[in-house]
Amino acid sequence: MKSFSSLVSGLIILGVVYWSFSDMKPSFSSKKNVSKTEFSIDNALYHLKRISKEVHHVGSKNHKEVQNYIVKELQKMGLETEIQTQTAVNKKWFAATTSENIIARIKGTENQKALLLLTHYDSNPHSSLGASDAGSGVVTILEGVRAFLANKKQPKNDIIILISDAEELGLLGAQAFVNEHSWTKDVGLVLNFEARGSGGPSYMLMETNGKNSKLLSAFLAAKPNYPAANSLMYSIYKKLPNDTDLTVFREDADINGFNFAFIGDHFDYHTAQDSYERLDRETLMHQADYFTSTVNYFANTDLSNLNSDEDFVYVNFPFAKLLTYPFSWVVPMLIVAVVLFLGLIFFGITKRKLSIIGIGKGLGVFLLSIMLCGGISFGLWKLILIIHPQYQDMLHGFTYNGYQYILAFVFLNLWILFKTYKYISKHEKTTDLLIGPIFIWLIINFLISSSLKGAGFFIIPIFAALAILAIAIFMNLEEKSKRILFTILSIPTIYIFAPLVKMFPVGLGLKILFVSGILIALVFGLMILTFHQKKTFWMQKTAGLFAIIFFGLATYNSGFSIDNKKPNSMVYIQNSDDETAYFGTYNHTLDNYTKQIFDENATKGSIANAETKSKYNTRFTYHKKTNYRNIKSSKIATDLDTIIGNKRFIEFTISSERKVNKLEFVTKTALKLHQFKVNDVLANNGKTYNVKKGTFLVYHLANQDKEVTLSFSVAKDYNFDIILNEISYDLLENPNFNITPRTQEKMPMPFVTNDAIIISKKLKL
Repeated sequence: MKSFSSLVSGLIILGVVYWSFSDMKPSFSSKKNVSKTEFSIDNALYHLKRISKEVHHVGSKNHKEVQNYIVKELQKMGLETEIQTQTAVNKKWFAATTSENIIARIKGTENQKALLLLTHYDSNPHSSLGASDAGSGVVTILEGVRAFLANKKQPKNDIIILISDAEELGLLGAQAFVNEHSWTKDVGLVLNFEARGSGGPSYMLMETNGKNSKLLSAFLAAKPNYPAANSLMYSIYKKLPNDTDLTVFREDADINGFNFAFIGDHFDYHTAQDSYERLDRETLMHQADYFTSTVNYFANTDLSNLNSDEDFVYVNFPFAKLLTYPFSWVVPMLIVAVVLFLGLIFFGITKRKLSIIGIGKGLGVFLLSIMLCGGISFGLWKLILIIHPQYQDMLHGFTYNGYQYILAFVFLNLWILFKTYKYISKHEKTTDLLIGPIFIWLIINFLISSSLKGAGFFIIPIFAALAILAIAIFMNLEEKSKRILFTILSIPTIYIFAPLVKMFPVGLGLKILFVSGILIALVFGLMILTFHQKKTFWMQKTAGLFAIIFFGLATYNSGFSIDNKKPNSMVYIQNSDDETAYFGTYNHTLDNYTKQIFDENATKGSIANAETKSKYNTRFTYHKKTNYRNIKSSKIATDLDTIIGNKRFIEFTISSERKVNKLEFVTKTALKLHQFKVNDVLANNGKTYNVKKGTFLVYHLANQDKEVTLSFSVAKDYNFDIILNEISYDLLENPNFNITPRTQEKMPMPFVTNDAIIISKKLKL
């Protein structure tokens, strides 16, 4: 009978885990006979196939073609479109370009605040196809607006459509709109559709300078069918240097909004594999569900009063979709839990269901289990990186076999937990083992109550555990009945935390697997009366067997293929001052493509002043001296250089006879620029432009850019030490080189300047 109750409990746990994931996004079904007033996934995919055929980053030929396609589709709906052409400079990212935003407007019946629909149409330089990021957002808006207009019901609020440009370069299109377009003052709320992978559930993240209660209430009133969200993500997100177009609306215009973004299959993010074929159809349906529910609601709701002075805790919860309550409840709930806990300990000792020695043993084993799960997971991943150095070439930190590793580590941690608790399996008063976990969870919630209230839902598992503790103390149920009952009471705990175990390593990389290990140990401790048996060998062996199986699968799939391409890199760097040249690569493991340059004579390490600014500050792993090709660099014409009083005023123009994609300006000393302008546009709102040292501007040349003009003033005695890196993405096409192209199982490495020619020289000012 004990085996039967264990089996039932195991099935309940597996069922709840499946339930928690299935509730987070819809199942795909392609309807062939969709009403004209409904969102059609097939229509959306039709658009996606056409806009993601080729790379379309700013400055590329296909960038303009994608722009024209979107404009034509909006015009087919009867919408009047506008292309806002505007140079923008983002001080936070030291980035600039001349962006071309696509803008349209649906007129409402009332003169209230407008709803703005937002995504971007540029792909990431230089090799991403941009199907998910953010082609999925573009087609969600195109098809969603078509279905909305087909209803022939004029909304109360104006609906502004902004398909922005140059998001990938530093949110530059959004900045151009917010700071320069007259419609910004009309906007009351923004809905932004984004991606950081090619699959998985789409998470709702709010952006607000205030508190979230009114925004959350409005979101729930819109009745999305699959709201995937929790306030822990909201609290962490507010502390991070956010980087979506929506951030610009919040920071520069104090406009609230919602991000709808998915992070699954993170290995496709910003790569040549971000393709039409690899976008998860269920994920696109999830975006469509968010669009349909929120637009229908917010287009007819007053958007002028969404600021609030109260924050809410919220989390996905069985049957309720989202459980919500105010931050102000966090401390009282913790106090109630502490009082109940102390009362139950008193009665437990009085009724001889608890023992001081047993509680001490239970606490010790629990703390040991947390340290073992966290420590072994951390160390083992470091070891795996040594065994498989090719994983370091995936800068996302999430490998193609990442899901298999997550399962392997889950079962490994379960094996560790069963093995650890085996040493006190013969302890008679099993209720003792629950006290330590509840005590540690209370400490965690105390820390949460003071510094991270968005994680206030961590109190819910404590109340479930207190209910289990009360039953164990006051009721004498049969062992088989208790085990099943305790499992049922733990359903909310499993439902809330199972997705988090997966979400952290998917979103932040497999280096975070140790956090998942700690979470598993914490939850296991609260469910110890479900798992505890005097003979746990079969559970331990089962967990160990599955760990071996999934580690084996991950190892078997540790290589690369046509479907899971190996990222690699190659760059030519020419120093025009000393007439030297090198090849550089960011790869830790060399392949046939990189070995055609980097043979046994290659030097490990980087080259001074050679790397350009990148997301992860990645440096070259190998470099090799090569012949100086004498590729012509840009011409620099001084338009103004004069001293007035204590200031020196400078203006110069950079132009090139060849196709250049970006210009990067690097200062070797502290720099203080006054009235800094790029193409006559003030940077940093006219405030002093301070840079300690390093890159202070990356200008990405758009299709219409023939030259770039910089002007500023400095102290008259300032000595410049500035390097200009002129970058073009034409290494493989340039006639000065004879490089064999990649084979089908390889692709350009994302997040770094790649397949590029870098001409470096000192600016003589």
